[in-house]
Amino acid sequence: MATVGDVQVHEGHWIGGERVASPATFDDVSPIDERVIARIARGGADEAARAVRAAAKAFPAWARTSREERARLLHAIADGVEKRLEQLAIVETTDNGALLRSHLRGVMPRVAHNFRFFADWLLDLGHDDFETRGHRNHVSWDPAGVCALITPWNAPLMLATWKIAPALAAGDTVVLKPAEWSPLTASLLADITAEAGLPDGVFNVVQGYGEEAGAALVADPEVRRISFTGSVPTARHISRAAAANLTPLSLELGGKSPLVVFADGDLDLAVNLAVEQYDNAGQVCLAGTRLLVEEGVAAEFTERFVTRAATLRQGDPRDLATDLGPQIHREHFDRIDGFVRRAGEAGATALIGGGPNTDLGGLYYRPTLFTGAAADSEIVNEEVFGPVLTLQTFRTEEEAVRLANSTKFGLAATLVTGSPERAERVTGRLVAGTVWVNCFFVRDLRAPFGGARQSGVGREGGNWSFDFYCDVKNAVFAPGGWNG
Repeated sequence: MATVGDVQVHEGHWIGGERVASPATFDDVSPIDERVIARIARGGADEAARAVRAAAKAFPAWARTSREERARLLHAIADGVEKRLEQLAIVETTDNGALLRSHLRGVMPRVAHNFRFFADWLLDLGHDDFETRGHRNHVSWDPAGVCALITPWNAPLMLATWKIAPALAAGDTVVLKPAEWSPLTASLLADITAEAGLPDGVFNVVQGYGEEAGAALVADPEVRRISFTGSVPTARHISRAAAANLTPLSLELGGKSPLVVFADGDLDLAVNLAVEQYDNAGQVCLAGTRLLVEEGVAAEFTERFVTRAATLRQGDPRDLATDLGPQIHREHFDRIDGFVRRAGEAGATALIGGGPNTDLGGLYYRPTLFTGAAADSEIVNEEVFGPVLTLQTFRTEEEAVRLANSTKFGLAATLVTGSPERAERVTGRLVAGTVWVNCFFVRDLRAPFGGARQSGVGREGGNWSFDFYCDVKNAVFAPGGWNG
């Protein structure tokens, strides 16, 4: 057991309703001060296979469990999350460096909501029967089997439960492989599911590295669904493994999203939305990291942005007054710094930031804004996943759309405009899975979520989640012909 704050967290896997150790471990390091906070069981092919077998064994009974009972258990899990909300918040803040205030006020309540939403949606899931030449068609959503869920480190529990909740609601069993840089709340969730009464083997957690535990998990022929959130290169590896077994995939990948500011928009709103893109130290896949501003207001926008960004308080994420915490890991910190240094060498100018926060040391990186970067430069086109924004200007709506669509990604986009006609027009032309108009990060689980181009494959949310996690069946009944 590891002690994080005052919370006891088990360092072993959770497989078939029991804790399982591994011969090897790996260090879990807090980004706050780079101290080792836990030594986590390092799973591999053996543990992945054991977890899949446990999930496969539990599947038939769970698949036959009534919708009402599955929904009841999901609500019980949500109750457990709410009961331990403060513990989950402090553990996750310590583990991944995101703000404690965000975990307390938004993230952990959303974890509970994820379970409640899909529990309730399950009870209403259905399709009206319809007639074809006198024959009755009946559509059903049948449980698919074992689901391998591989989740990222930037919002570990919330993003995991976006997948876990609909998979369990659908009647599937789950093997979760959390990110090795932030595994602790997945372990706590295993405890919560057991306390809620979830049957053994329905939910399993295998910890370890992607190239070991993750690779074995996605290649297992007994896995019938794979859902992954992470990088494009990793997604390619997973896709090749899944192809061998024709395993359906849902992939939510990177982004290089535009935030487009038109001169007819509310400039104060635009500045606030732009500064908000530094949330979670820039470690947000949906972030509008490319600021595209109409020339006529670019100078005023930039001046206001610099002033507003200067008010951000960077420091210990456990302090409720902190606005910007550390990067997740030394490896990622160095990657961000490499992007920033190469951008400067290529001729871009850092109006703010441009390097580590030497006052704080450690993994704290100053919020950075680049101007003057070439349209085809690395800093404009590649995902940095840190507190680094670029600013480009445009003259016409046509140019704004062209710039917005100019990368290989298509996850999200944000528009600021005072014209509803322009909002409709531009939104229709953007390549993005989600477009926000005069707002940011308004996320409803009834809506489809996913990306275009290299930002992903598939959609989840509402019925889209059940379409993925189930085998959708249509049964056709002939009229009459019944005995008796």
